[in-house]
Amino acid sequence: MPSLAHEKLLIDCGYRSVAGIDEAGRGPLAGPVSVAAVILPPDFEHPVLNDSKKLTEKQRNLLYEEIISNPHIRWHAEMVSVEEIDRVNILQATWIGMRKCALALNPKPDAVLIDGKPVRDFPLHQVALVKGDSLSYSIAAASIIAKVQRDRLMIDLARQHPGYGFEIHKGYPTPKHLEALRRLGPCPAHRRSFGPVSQLELAL
Repeated sequence: MPSLAHEKLLIDCGYRSVAGIDEAGRGPLAGPVSVAAVILPPDFEHPVLNDSKKLTEKQRNLLYEEIISNPHIRWHAEMVSVEEIDRVNILQATWIGMRKCALALNPKPDAVLIDGKPVRDFPLHQVALVKGDSLSYSIAAASIIAKVQRDRLMIDLARQHPGYGFEIHKGYPTPKHLEALRRLGPCPAHRRSFGPVSQLELAL
């Protein structure tokens, strides 16, 4: 289960404020990548909060509302567009979102915990934690915000572009999504720089 142990290590080193950062949607063929940053109060504890992938949709939605409505929690989220993903690649787009999220927090954190690997040219002191959303409450909270906001956006995109099943698979390359992509061709929500989409466009 997550805790504030990693946050407290940084605070013990002199960093006054520590944010957790995570993303949702790096792997899908469609839709933006969603990034969030969260600063929790120093005494924060929670019986359920965990990596968003380990929770049910109902749990995620309840936690999302709980997190964003708590006046003691500071958070910021960014959606990095499909156009930006295609322009700079998905890794760079995710890094852009992470930098923006960290700098948009008010007041700005002194250090951040990032899920996964280090982010190049990050403007603040960073500590990268592999599977950080299972280790850090701050990262877990960020993973909830990023996931719920992206899932809701994909449901909206499903209404705009019916037939692809975005409301079910959220843009991930499931067999049903790939079949719809072959049958209907790409829509404006698809990432042209991703192999299954670009290969299909070449074949059309």
